[in-house]
Amino acid sequence: MARPIIGITSYLEAARWGAWVREAVVSPQGYSRAVEKAGGVPVVLPPLLPANVDDHLRGLDGVLLAGGIEVDPGLYGESREPRVDDPQAHRDRFEIALAKAAVAAGKPVLAVSRGMHVLNVALGGSLIPWLPDVVAHDRHTGSKHTVIISVSSKIGKAVGDRIEVNAPHHQAVKKLGQGLLAVAWADDQIVEGVELQGHRFCVGVQWHPERGADNRLMEALVEAARPF
Repeated sequence: MARPIIGITSYLEAARWGAWVREAVVSPQGYSRAVEKAGGVPVVLPPLLPANVDDHLRGLDGVLLAGGIEVDPGLYGESREPRVDDPQAHRDRFEIALAKAAVAAGKPVLAVSRGMHVLNVALGGSLIPWLPDVVAHDRHTGSKHTVIISVSSKIGKAVGDRIEVNAPHHQAVKKLGQGLLAVAWADDQIVEGVELQGHRFCVGVQWHPERGADNRLMEALVEAARPF
């Protein structure tokens, strides 16, 4: 049986090799290794022209929207937050277009951390631009915490009703995008997992399933991406 091809979003960053310093396509290797371990074929997608996302999708069986720098608040009607890194407009544009196209094409999607925020904004949702101001604590910025998961959700069926995560983030889901359901929460009720109603597999998680030994969400993505 052919192994599903999973497209993984990436950065454009300055990189050095030898005497050269050039802009390079960069993807943390944990994503590719986790996809390969789950039985898929990882393909890194450079964040280039949003107009070409349909061409990317034709060669893919599934999409992994990877983590990274916070989404530009201007894309969901909020002011720029000075306490976060400057947004990467090229990556925001490409990934929002890719998320919309993947949903429209019925492609399986796993959206990780920033990727969940991209998916939510792509579907018309909004984010909390600076989470510590809203929850009045800093547990989301670094400490390990428990996430409670709906057992009837795709995430719950993959990993169970709770999971311990260490997933630093300064933004969080505020208004859910069209068709998205909240299916996982921190103890302060901040949304930590979503899924799209009526889609065979379109889920987002606030944590990083590509880190550590638990690869069940990657396995669920790859299984959903297997050709019929």
